Amino acid sequence: MEADNHTGTSQFLLLSLSDDPVLQPLCFGLFLFMYLASVLGNLLIILAVSSDSHLHTPMYFFLSNLSFVDICFISTTVPKMLVNIQSENQGISYVECLTQVYFLNTFAGMDNFLLVVMAYDRFVAICHPLNYTVIMNPQLCGLLVLISWVIMFCFSLIHILLMKQLTFSTGTAVPHLFCELAEVLKVASSDALINTVFLYVATALLGGLSVTAILFSYSQIMSLLLRMTSSVSRYKAFSTCGSHLCVVSLFYGTAFGIYLSSAVNISYQSSTIASVMYTVVTPMLNPFIYSLRNKDVNGALGRLLGTGASGPS
Repeated sequence: MEADNHTGTSQFLLLSLSDDPVLQPLCFGLFLFMYLASVLGNLLIILAVSSDSHLHTPMYFFLSNLSFVDICFISTTVPKMLVNIQSENQGISYVECLTQVYFLNTFAGMDNFLLVVMAYDRFVAICHPLNYTVIMNPQLCGLLVLISWVIMFCFSLIHILLMKQLTFSTGTAVPHLFCELAEVLKVASSDALINTVFLYVATALLGGLSVTAILFSYSQIMSLLLRMTSSVSRYKAFSTCGSHLCVVSLFYGTAFGIYLSSAVNISYQSSTIASVMYTVVTPMLNPFIYSLRNKDVNGALGRLLGTGASGPS
């Protein structure tokens, strides 16, 4: 095969979830359902937060941003997967692949940062309630989101600039449903050592610091909860963190799973399942977790849909 690194005609071949023609319609229907459920669910969260004045608080500001990022996150991969399944053509151009890599990294990183600032928001609300409105002012909330976008745009751009120095053979098969950075680096014809090192350093830096910040926030919250004498106050404080803890566990559990799987030799099917959990299932479940476990969001959704649900408690 001819080596080529950035011509408009070069392309990669993505592997399908199953080579069985009988299963292709099932895969198409499953991914279409998950995509529509994710977009609709996250869009409802955004509309509920924006339309209900009770939810114009820092916590729900970050939640609506998380929903927006999740819509973008799942839209980066699933539409292309659906087109490939429907057309029975697994090809993806070099430019499309780099675009997928760029936005996948950006939106995954934004999910990561938003979970951190949401944990910090809960820490301030529970541990410093009297100063909450002063600390978590609109300017700080907006600045935290803006800084997160800038950081991820820069990190993702560095990944792309490093990738453009690599050489790929035309028609190279990427053992994945989409262009995930770690998998694309594995099939490069040239030495990708610098790219791989930067990938793991960036992942360890951003992921490690984020997990540390979240653990610190919740360790302080748990320490305070254990000192509370009122069981009612303890339950109310913990219930405000329940949805966020579920989303944190789901996101980091699947994210670390996919990156650990890329570092060891596991089957293509196992790696694919981990990727689907990380990029498709997680964005789909987030709005359901928040709407099921959060009475404020539930009430706002009820009023938005005209079902007469009770107001915030």
